[in-house]
Amino acid sequence: MGTWIAIAIGLFVLGSIMALKPSAIDMRLDKLRMTARRLELNPKLIACPDWIRGRNNEYGKGMIGQYSLIMDEMKFPETHYQVFDGKLKLDSHQGSVKVDKLDTSQSFNKVSQNSLTQQSIANSLNNEALTLPTYMIPLVKGVYLKANSLVVFWHDIGYVQPATNPKFSIDQIESDLLILKSVMQNWAQKLANPVE
Repeated sequence: MGTWIAIAIGLFVLGSIMALKPSAIDMRLDKLRMTARRLELNPKLIACPDWIRGRNNEYGKGMIGQYSLIMDEMKFPETHYQVFDGKLKLDSHQGSVKVDKLDTSQSFNKVSQNSLTQQSIANSLNNEALTLPTYMIPLVKGVYLKANSLVVFWHDIGYVQPATNPKFSIDQIESDLLILKSVMQNWAQKLANPVE
């Protein structure tokens, strides 16, 4: 009888230890986020913002990965872009680009000119195609600009799951994230030098 009790306790302890072991998906996701952190993409898992299509393609549902690139030398107007058919589109819920409050002593002409400049900066990424690997494009849901940061919202867990990315390779993580970072830097350059 004592032997059976010892075996039952041993199986219980072994089961508890096995339950603590992370799944293969969790280990892949951890590798992805640690590589992104090393590449200064500042990954976070956040509640899906209400203007982003999250779980089941519903706005503001579930969690989503936020990868942000901080560029101290740049200043962007606060702007939201949705991704539709692999292209960035100015968010229709946003209306127009938010303009920072200006000193009331400035002339109306300067305020109007500043607003037009910020609008042309925001429009410089409108209809911009996502030049990412094909398996990453459907996972990207939005881009957000504010102050000195450019943020990409995407379902990073989909990137490491075999169902949504059957070609996943752990060796490809860094090269794919470098492509994402390069695309974000190119967007920042377009925003810094908008076409009037």
